[in-house]
Amino acid sequence: MEQRPLPTALYCRLSREDGDRMESDSIGNQRKLLEEYIENHPDLTATECYADDGYTGTNFQRPAFQRMLRDMESGCIRCVLVKDLSRFGRDYIETGRYLERWLPEHGVRFIAVTDNIDSARGAYDMMMPLKNLFNTQYARDISQKVKSALRAKQQRGEFIGAFASYGYCKDPQNHNRLVIDPPAAEVVRRIFTLFESGMGKLRIARQLNEEGIPCPSEYKRLTGEKYRNNHRLAATTYWTYATVHRILQNEMYIGNMEQGRDDRLQMHGKAKRKERWQWTVVSGTHEPIIEQDQWRRVQTLLNTNARTPDFHQSISPFAGFLKCGDCGRAMVRTAWGGKTFYTCGSYKRYGASVCSKHYIANDALTKVILDDLNQLIAGVENLRQLAQQSAAKRPRPDADQPQKLEAALQRLQRRRRSAYEDYQDALISKEDYLRCRADYDAQERALQAQLDKLRDSAPDDPLALPWVKELLASGRLTELDRPTVAAAIRVIRVYEGNRIEIDYLFPESYRALLEGR
Repeated sequence: MEQRPLPTALYCRLSREDGDRMESDSIGNQRKLLEEYIENHPDLTATECYADDGYTGTNFQRPAFQRMLRDMESGCIRCVLVKDLSRFGRDYIETGRYLERWLPEHGVRFIAVTDNIDSARGAYDMMMPLKNLFNTQYARDISQKVKSALRAKQQRGEFIGAFASYGYCKDPQNHNRLVIDPPAAEVVRRIFTLFESGMGKLRIARQLNEEGIPCPSEYKRLTGEKYRNNHRLAATTYWTYATVHRILQNEMYIGNMEQGRDDRLQMHGKAKRKERWQWTVVSGTHEPIIEQDQWRRVQTLLNTNARTPDFHQSISPFAGFLKCGDCGRAMVRTAWGGKTFYTCGSYKRYGASVCSKHYIANDALTKVILDDLNQLIAGVENLRQLAQQSAAKRPRPDADQPQKLEAALQRLQRRRRSAYEDYQDALISKEDYLRCRADYDAQERALQAQLDKLRDSAPDDPLALPWVKELLASGRLTELDRPTVAAAIRVIRVYEGNRIEIDYLFPESYRALLEGR
């Protein structure tokens, strides 16, 4: 009885990331070679060509590969034909598991044409494990080279991400450069303005959702991008508190290229989020969406221990700055008789057994602070000196960043010395050592540039503070808004009997002026 030809799967793979870019390895050329092999072997018959174009060989979760496995399990495929072992996979452990166990258990023959491997001829020769190991090492070497090249681009301020930050898009003429996307940029500007005016991040998200404005991920999908975000559910198509928070902290919006947030220690391991000081930040690489002055004011608000208010109307500038003078809990806003008051949060939640009301009217509080500021400034001849000393008192984010950068520099220097010692002991080749040294030198230059920038950066212009600008223009504050409160006040403590204690950000030498009011 004549034996039927084995139903055979032609499997082709080409990676865009691991260096498989030779014309001979193109999907078309692989398929042509396999079809010619089938024609010369009547014991085989091609059923389907399974092709994974753009998938690395170090990961076996490829769509066509997985579909081929399912067809093997169902009995539709009895033989798999590949150009060589590297097309099947580049991880020697996983490749060995499939060839030595999975395929034989399912009665599937394996043929690698150019490697002269055919499981029908019996056990695999001794060279196959070595070839698998070589393919794995090749993938790792290519992965390291690609990683070094991408890191060099980051340090030059070139954009290397798959998707631009919301508000930007890739320049059609140069995909490593960002240009403003006007519709999304307008939403970003609005978010900064709303937050600065006192609207909370949650309320901003709600308002954008109510207006039907697509969130960043949904906007990208609507504009035709095949966007994937592993940090959120695929079905999430609305604005969230976290989304607004990330936008308010993103330096991309002031023209600084901010990349390298994650680090992948292994070829296909999970990415680990780096600390912020370890990110690669290059200044002035693209057109800003947000002006520097507004950015500084928003960061000041973000870094105060202040809860941003979340009311529809009559937004208070004091939310988060008001504390009960007795129990220390935040004061909460309430309305009665058409007027706004603040009362102790402990009393509001747990009653008189914990604390007392500590009622104070919003109008009275506003008047006291306006009178304080105007009286203080009226008694000071040198406004610039006052503003400079006030600015110096304001808390600044990442105060220990220089120390962190110096520590990172020391670690790099130790790694470079260790690489040299490995080279001297013949543990690594000269080529590997030179590549490591070049990589460490590039990282050191980038860290040193960030450190020099921190050391040489001039302090914020004190005259750019909102309340100082108003004083210079009119000679007197007439209104009290949230940026002014954030710039001038650390905390307000409220005691019974409408007695208040205000901790200003002014130097001690000027506080005597307030005590004599």
